[in-house]
Amino acid sequence: MKNIVLGVDIGGSHITSSLIDLDAKKEIPESHARDRVDSGAGAGAILDAWAAVMRKSIGFAPSKLLEIGIAMPGPMDYDRGICYIKDQDKYRTLYGLHLKTMLAERLGILPSSIYFKNDAACFLKGEIFSGSLVGFEDTVGLTLGTGLGSAYTVNGEVEDAGLWQMPFLEGIAEDYLSTRWFVKRYFELSGTVVRDLKELVSEQIGSPHFTEIFAEFSYNLSLFLYKFIRKKNTTAAVIGGNIALAQEYFLEDTRKQLKEMMGYSFPVQHTLLGEGAALIGAGAARSPAGRN
Repeated sequence: MKNIVLGVDIGGSHITSSLIDLDAKKEIPESHARDRVDSGAGAGAILDAWAAVMRKSIGFAPSKLLEIGIAMPGPMDYDRGICYIKDQDKYRTLYGLHLKTMLAERLGILPSSIYFKNDAACFLKGEIFSGSLVGFEDTVGLTLGTGLGSAYTVNGEVEDAGLWQMPFLEGIAEDYLSTRWFVKRYFELSGTVVRDLKELVSEQIGSPHFTEIFAEFSYNLSLFLYKFIRKKNTTAAVIGGNIALAQEYFLEDTRKQLKEMMGYSFPVQHTLLGEGAALIGAGAARSPAGRN
């Protein structure tokens, strides 16, 4: 019988799920399901929406599933499955709820069959398991987007690093390594308002300040990585998230600047699995097969 689990990735406005074949180290494509979720809805409606997507994927399982791994942003008691998200524009109605128990009831399984893990940690786990960091140890993973997600390996296990709040330059790391930095900085340079990085790339490429802003971002990212690498003796890094979709404008410069700081070429990889990294990582996070 194949070693199959369900991997789930919960974001601020969507849920994605897929069966993960841990022996083949990949998704089972026909089981991939995704839907939008109103994160401002009541708790019951949110959990019903999650369960509906999971059932679609579970329907493709060749036999009864043993485990469901869920990648989810914090703050959260991941071991007990209790959500502590508040003061954010998402999932406020889930605060203090035992999501593991409530989901198990909807899916007709035991709560012990469900485990939660930080979404950034799942991203890194996926890339180590079958992505761009296969064969590396002591790694760091960054998801760059609306916020800064970060994870690193600790004694062979992936853990949330919480680097978004690390003191950096004149603020914290997330101030300089997120979409809002691009929006704020581009306005400071040009007086032009862009909604997000996608609009910046699609509408402002070739403008006088386009190259300048990505040069600044490359420096910020390389300096941030340098500080972490020196502290943790990290051997490789992987970059994902929406900002990584624009990697052609900053990643090579980041590598060059980091080489100058480190004195040697440090592997800074672009995600190989993309959005699938968190799904595969969630599925592999607890299973013995996922520790290989």
